Amino acid sequence: MDFHYLWQGFEVALTWQNLLIGFIGCFIGTLVGALPAIGPINGIALLLPIAYTMGLPAESTMILLAAIYCGAEYGGRISSILLNVPGDAGAVMTAMDGYPMAQQGRAGEALALSGLSSFLGGILGSIGLALFAPILSSLTTGFGPAEYFVLMVFAFATLGSMVGSQPVKTLMGCTLGLMLATVGLDATSGAYRFTFDQPELGDGIEFVTLVIGLFSISEALIILENQGRGMTIIRELGRMTARWSDIVKCWGTALRSAVIGFVVGVLPGTGASVSSAIAYTTAKRISDTDDTFGKGDVRGLAAPEAANNATACGAFVPMLTLGVPGSGTTAVMLGALMLYNIQPGPMLLTERPEIVGGLVASLFVGNVILLLLNLPLVHIFARVLTVPNWLLVPGILVLSIIGVYSTHASVFAVFLMLGIGMIGWLLRKAGFDMAPIILGFVLGRVMEVNLRNALAISGGDPQILFSSTICNVLWVMAILVAILPVWLMRRSRKRAALAAHAASQ
Repeated sequence: MDFHYLWQGFEVALTWQNLLIGFIGCFIGTLVGALPAIGPINGIALLLPIAYTMGLPAESTMILLAAIYCGAEYGGRISSILLNVPGDAGAVMTAMDGYPMAQQGRAGEALALSGLSSFLGGILGSIGLALFAPILSSLTTGFGPAEYFVLMVFAFATLGSMVGSQPVKTLMGCTLGLMLATVGLDATSGAYRFTFDQPELGDGIEFVTLVIGLFSISEALIILENQGRGMTIIRELGRMTARWSDIVKCWGTALRSAVIGFVVGVLPGTGASVSSAIAYTTAKRISDTDDTFGKGDVRGLAAPEAANNATACGAFVPMLTLGVPGSGTTAVMLGALMLYNIQPGPMLLTERPEIVGGLVASLFVGNVILLLLNLPLVHIFARVLTVPNWLLVPGILVLSIIGVYSTHASVFAVFLMLGIGMIGWLLRKAGFDMAPIILGFVLGRVMEVNLRNALAISGGDPQILFSSTICNVLWVMAILVAILPVWLMRRSRKRAALAAHAASQ
């Protein structure tokens, strides 16, 4: 196996400029992750236009965004352990045993142990990415426009069946994203679509405007809405080092959870919330012989932390090799590459090895930086939890407006961003997740281009979408992942009804 791209990547990642960019990204990501409910997407959405307008090369921008992503996965554990409020969806399971440990006066130990588990998960996930990215890239070099279109169909089917507990709303969000992707000038016919006589929409809705509106502006409104709800932070951290006995006790659990997290992360449409839940329940099933999980068991803390950081690395595999985001955050990063007119896919490793290699190498370097930052400075990061909303919300709004205006130099884009933010806030109140909308928007444009190219090659014959083995395998997989969860749900309901009926007899 040729790892030349990785050595080239370390040459990129270890320059002093990119080391500084990685350090800044890790620091900001940890701060963002520590703030409850902010999450990595908001941090990336706010920093992306700044990085783009600064004229950073594509590889440096990706290093910055990847550092923010991984840093947020580290930082999410802080509010989970000290507040019992997850920093993001991936840290939900961390609170199950992290917060009880804090209540027992072991908050510092919990933070140190979770940092070590995150480091293990991140390093193993980075190794998996380095190994599997070139393999998958070589396997998919035969993809043409038809195969890419069917791959997008498979990605949407996977999203509907795996993301969240409301697959209908997930598919509705994807459909909305697809609709937004069609706004603007049709490159084939020259017709204006859904522009409502607004010339500013002729080029479509800009990616930065949509991302900042849906995530940052709606998040600011959610924070304002919930500002009256007080939270009690545990301030007594105790000893700030993990006990050797605890490290030995949870080593095997963290290792297994990291593998689970990476595998789940590679699957398009899943995320840290899924992997951490699977890792936690697996650890509980295997190790909870004394009924200590949920009461401050170190293995219950290590499992989700190792899993969600490995998932963050695994999510880069489909994004870099197939052009299919493995999570909502990588969907934003996919859009960032498109801002540089770079199309992720099987040829990216061949055409731009410095981007793939630099990103993979930066994950190794970033995890070391994050470990060195988080162990001695975690008490400083914990102070971000005391930032008042009257300071946090205006800061988000100012950065959002500056970011959009500096990217597009358009007042219309600022008002469009604010309007999208209001709609995003209403959708979130109705129970919709914003990530499927971004996935639909990013994949929709790629989907339309490849469908048009495939039909152009075949002279308008749709049979080209079923003309290769790869296409047919992807169609079968898409049908299975769409139907199988429904069938399993109905079967479980029938079993529950039969059990209830038998119990009533």
